[in-house]
Amino acid sequence: MVRETLLNLSWGRNGLFVLLLISCTLVFFPLRADTLKLSSLNWPPYSGPTLKDGGACVVVARAALNAMGHELQVDYFPWSRTVRVVSRDDSGYQGYFPEYHHPTDKFVFSDSMGESPLGILEQSRHPITWSRLQDLNAYTLGVVRDYVNTQALDEMIALGTQPVELVSSDEHNIRKVATGRVQGAVMDLYVYLYLVEQPHLSELKTRLQFNKQLLESKRLYIAFRNTPEGRRWREIYNAGLARIQVEQILEVYLQSL
Repeated sequence: MVRETLLNLSWGRNGLFVLLLISCTLVFFPLRADTLKLSSLNWPPYSGPTLKDGGACVVVARAALNAMGHELQVDYFPWSRTVRVVSRDDSGYQGYFPEYHHPTDKFVFSDSMGESPLGILEQSRHPITWSRLQDLNAYTLGVVRDYVNTQALDEMIALGTQPVELVSSDEHNIRKVATGRVQGAVMDLYVYLYLVEQPHLSELKTRLQFNKQLLESKRLYIAFRNTPEGRRWREIYNAGLARIQVEQILEVYLQSL
């Protein structure tokens, strides 16, 4: 009787341990791994099909989803199509990235996945002098078509008070500034530093510099579809983002380039 009682108590303790172990496993790892499908663009070093592991932001996004037991699929398009393809109900994409926060009803934004120092690329011999944003109205700036810049700058562009020339890529802006076709270009600092080291652009480096004053240090996000499924993935992603060291992952990645 005593031996039988001890065995029952032992099994009770072991059984409780097993149940607790299963419960913890279910909390931290989902029963079925799903794949989040996102669109992106060629915007090195943040994202790009030829970059190591898809780019810095892709590395962060994948790490956050892996922390929740899920996978990530990223397809790359020209910027305008990157956004447009997500709006189609039959595309399967639940969002796009990296994106700056901006007013919209179509998308909801994740927690931040890093920062983007947005400034002005200029000619070394002809720097742009400005203290107030309105001072830039005296210069013609290159901006990439459909990119979000700063809210105040975009408002001036929309009103027509800020002269701009639209281009299809940051690389085109680098060439236009270097050859004097525009006086400056709105660009992310890390994008410029990466692109200007590429063999086909490196000869232009001596003609260029980044303006000492930033327009804004902007946060980067995933823009999820504003649907129940999009919002569900945003919650999953944000939970995973909180479990990883975002700044450390970005720093290690950028130093590896």
